[in-house]
Amino acid sequence: MQAAIDKRRQVIDTFKRELIRRLNLPYTTEDLHEDVALLGAGLGLDSLDALEIVLCIENSFGIKIPDENIAVLRSINTVVDFVLAQKAEKEAPQ
Repeated sequence: MQAAIDKRRQVIDTFKRELIRRLNLPYTTEDLHEDVALLGAGLGLDSLDALEIVLCIENSFGIKIPDENIAVLRSINTVVDFVLAQKAEKEAPQ
Protein backbone atom coordinates (compact mmCIF):
# COMPACT_ATOMS: atom_id res chain seq x y z
CA MET A 1 0.00 0.00 0.00
CA GLN A 2 2.79 2.42 0.91
CA ALA A 3 4.51 1.68 -2.42
CA ALA A 4 1.34 2.71 -4.30
CA ILE A 5 1.10 5.92 -2.26
CA ASP A 6 4.76 6.72 -2.93
CA LYS A 7 4.35 6.04 -6.65
CA ARG A 8 1.31 8.33 -6.81
CA ARG A 9 3.14 11.09 -4.91
CA GLN A 10 6.08 10.82 -7.31
CA VAL A 11 3.81 11.14 -10.37
CA ILE A 12 1.99 14.11 -8.80
CA ASP A 13 5.25 15.90 -7.98
CA THR A 14 6.73 15.25 -11.43
CA PHE A 15 3.60 16.42 -13.22
CA LYS A 16 3.29 19.59 -11.11
CA ARG A 17 6.96 20.51 -11.64
CA GLU A 18 6.76 19.94 -15.40
CA LEU A 19 3.44 21.77 -15.69
CA ILE A 20 4.83 24.83 -13.91
CA ARG A 21 8.05 24.75 -15.94
CA ARG A 22 6.51 24.17 -19.39
CA LEU A 23 3.69 26.70 -19.00
CA ASN A 24 5.78 29.17 -17.01
CA LEU A 25 3.10 29.28 -14.31
CA PRO A 26 3.57 31.66 -11.35
CA TYR A 27 3.05 28.87 -8.79
CA THR A 28 5.03 26.44 -6.70
CA THR A 29 4.14 22.76 -6.54
CA GLU A 30 2.61 23.37 -3.11
CA ASP A 31 0.29 26.03 -4.58
CA LEU A 32 -1.37 23.57 -6.96
CA HIS A 33 -4.09 21.48 -5.34
CA GLU A 34 -4.59 18.10 -6.98
CA ASP A 35 -8.30 18.76 -7.62
CA VAL A 36 -7.90 22.17 -9.27
CA ALA A 37 -9.37 22.33 -12.77
CA LEU A 38 -6.55 22.58 -15.29
CA LEU A 39 -8.60 24.25 -18.01
CA GLY A 40 -11.05 27.12 -17.72
CA ALA A 41 -11.82 28.69 -14.36
CA GLY A 42 -9.35 26.63 -12.32
CA LEU A 43 -5.87 27.58 -13.54
CA GLY A 44 -7.30 29.59 -16.40
CA LEU A 45 -5.50 27.57 -19.05
CA ASP A 46 -6.79 27.48 -22.64
CA SER A 47 -6.76 25.06 -25.56
CA LEU A 48 -3.18 25.91 -26.54
CA ASP A 49 -2.12 25.18 -22.98
CA ALA A 50 -4.03 21.89 -23.22
CA LEU A 51 -1.79 20.83 -26.10
CA GLU A 52 1.28 21.65 -24.02
CA ILE A 53 -0.16 19.65 -21.10
CA VAL A 54 -0.63 16.64 -23.39
CA LEU A 55 2.98 16.95 -24.60
CA CYS A 56 4.12 17.33 -21.00
CA ILE A 57 2.38 14.08 -20.00
CA GLU A 58 3.57 12.17 -23.04
CA ASN A 59 7.19 13.31 -22.69
CA SER A 60 7.40 13.04 -18.90
CA PHE A 61 5.81 9.62 -18.56
CA GLY A 62 6.24 7.99 -21.96
CA ILE A 63 2.53 7.41 -22.53
CA LYS A 64 0.18 8.50 -25.30
CA ILE A 65 -3.12 10.28 -24.66
CA PRO A 66 -5.74 9.46 -27.29
CA ASP A 67 -7.20 12.55 -29.00
CA GLU A 68 -10.73 11.68 -27.88
CA ASN A 69 -9.70 11.37 -24.22
CA ILE A 70 -9.73 15.08 -23.27
CA ALA A 71 -11.42 14.24 -19.92
CA VAL A 72 -7.98 13.18 -18.69
CA LEU A 73 -7.11 16.87 -18.47
CA ARG A 74 -9.87 17.70 -15.98
CA SER A 75 -7.55 18.01 -12.97
CA ILE A 76 -4.13 16.99 -11.69
CA ASN A 77 -5.76 13.97 -10.04
CA THR A 78 -7.38 12.80 -13.29
CA VAL A 79 -4.03 13.12 -15.08
CA VAL A 80 -2.28 11.16 -12.34
CA ASP A 81 -4.99 8.46 -12.37
CA PHE A 82 -4.56 8.10 -16.14
CA VAL A 83 -0.75 7.95 -15.94
CA LEU A 84 -0.83 5.32 -13.19
CA ALA A 85 -3.42 3.23 -15.07
CA GLN A 86 -1.34 3.36 -18.27
CA LYS A 87 1.85 2.44 -16.42
CA ALA A 88 0.11 -0.47 -14.69
CA GLU A 89 -1.22 -1.67 -18.05
CA LYS A 90 2.29 -1.58 -19.54
CA GLU A 91 3.76 -3.42 -16.56
CA ALA A 92 1.04 -6.11 -16.44
CA PRO A 93 2.11 -9.54 -17.68
CA GLN A 94 0.71 -10.34 -21.11
